[in-house]
Amino acid sequence: MAEGKGKPKLPISRADALSLAAAVLITLIAILLSARIREFAQFGYAGVFLISLISSATILIPLPGFAVVFALGRVLNPFLVGVLAGLGSGIGELTGYMAGYAGHDAVTRTKLFRQHKKGLEKYGAPAIFLLAFIPNPAFDIAGIAAGAIKMRWWKFLIAVVLGKVLRYILLAYFGLWSLGWL
Repeated sequence: MAEGKGKPKLPISRADALSLAAAVLITLIAILLSARIREFAQFGYAGVFLISLISSATILIPLPGFAVVFALGRVLNPFLVGVLAGLGSGIGELTGYMAGYAGHDAVTRTKLFRQHKKGLEKYGAPAIFLLAFIPNPAFDIAGIAAGAIKMRWWKFLIAVVLGKVLRYILLAYFGLWSLGWL
């Protein structure tokens, strides 16, 4: 075969392309389901899990999962609400990780990405835990950075779930305690 002929080389590997496609598909499904997010609340604890999963599965598009956890902490067991919301939210954050694993240039060129990447390279899973625990609208960038540096997916998931569970337990209890304020 002559030089320069043959199969064209893809700019990313097939696995990375599938990872990016899955992240985009999950984000689109989450956006479509977000219009029905209030309906999930009627399913109690399963609804808490689904709402949190859907709300966190979007990349760079915020959805109202935070408010639902606060509100449902008033009527359901706040500890269980926090655990299920944290678990769902942590799993949902895998979409950002998958996008980063695929190395999508649209985000990797930003200053915020470079800051998160530098911090993750230095501190790893503890940094993910902290960023998941604090209310952080830019957490998707941290997930993308974790994927981009090829952090082990299970380390990422454990750190995210633990951070989110603690955050949502506190949030659900604040929802319960707020009943006396109204």
